[in-house]
Amino acid sequence: MANSPCMHQFLDPPDIRKEKRLIWAATRSVFENVGFAHKRSGKKSRSHWNLFIRLLGVFAFLLKITGYYHNGYANAKTIHVNEISLKFPNLPAAFNGFRILHLSDLHIDSIPGFASLIIHKIKDLKFDICLLTGDYRRDISGSFSRILKPVMILSKYIQAHYGTFAVLGNHDTYLMAQYERESGMQLLINESVEIIKDGQKLLITGTDDPFNFFTEPALLCLGTRGYDFKIAMVHTSELAGVASENKYDLYLCGHTHGGQICLKEGMPLISHQFEGKQYNQGTWRVGNMTGFTSKGAGVSGLPVRFNCQAEVTLINLVI
Repeated sequence: MANSPCMHQFLDPPDIRKEKRLIWAATRSVFENVGFAHKRSGKKSRSHWNLFIRLLGVFAFLLKITGYYHNGYANAKTIHVNEISLKFPNLPAAFNGFRILHLSDLHIDSIPGFASLIIHKIKDLKFDICLLTGDYRRDISGSFSRILKPVMILSKYIQAHYGTFAVLGNHDTYLMAQYERESGMQLLINESVEIIKDGQKLLITGTDDPFNFFTEPALLCLGTRGYDFKIAMVHTSELAGVASENKYDLYLCGHTHGGQICLKEGMPLISHQFEGKQYNQGTWRVGNMTGFTSKGAGVSGLPVRFNCQAEVTLINLVI
């Protein structure tokens, strides 16, 4: 569905957005090319992704010889629709019952035909807006051209009445910003957009990935004030404290895959989650802010899941 201009508007005028986007692209291109992870703490470190992949190769071999790989692969292709209602007394009345389709960590080229599996799950869902919180490809570097076609196919099914907005994750590249129109997603790169319904407004702010590509504008954009209800979209939970301090009401993220490979008790073997285990999956609280970490639709590293079901989430906002 085509979006009417009156249903959403960016806070910055087009010329300012263009200037900020150019500065961001120049900065992130340097970060990606030097291969360092830039953290909010100021720490810079080399990526160990290649070593991690080699270790996963050994693990995959063990899964295959023990007969578990097939089951894990089948699990990874089984996507659950997670429907939740979140209550907010300060939600503007016009948005009571507002439905958000939250997609995260698609890694759409990790499994052949994965776009079709996602489409099968979402094609009959009713939602007012679609929000995507990063990681659209499998690898963290190299070409991303192979994801363009499946993303474009998927995009036809995630167009929403009030818009389809996305942020980038640590597996993504700044070059993807060139394909916003083709992808059917409007990127929020350290910027905010007003969603307007029946004359009332809520604010959605999206930041660049803070896991590997943190910059100060990610903090600055979360300082936007003057709205009764605000939603933050960030790839990880790392900026939850900042969002809470700035009176955001809902924080959506992913990145962890819920662990992807978990023990039967739901304990992840690896989560890449350093802020606390409470942020691994599902709903959580920081101050007065509600957060939600998606277990993700896709997989990273190995195309398997154990004791951690892939999900797309339909969030119903209620007063």
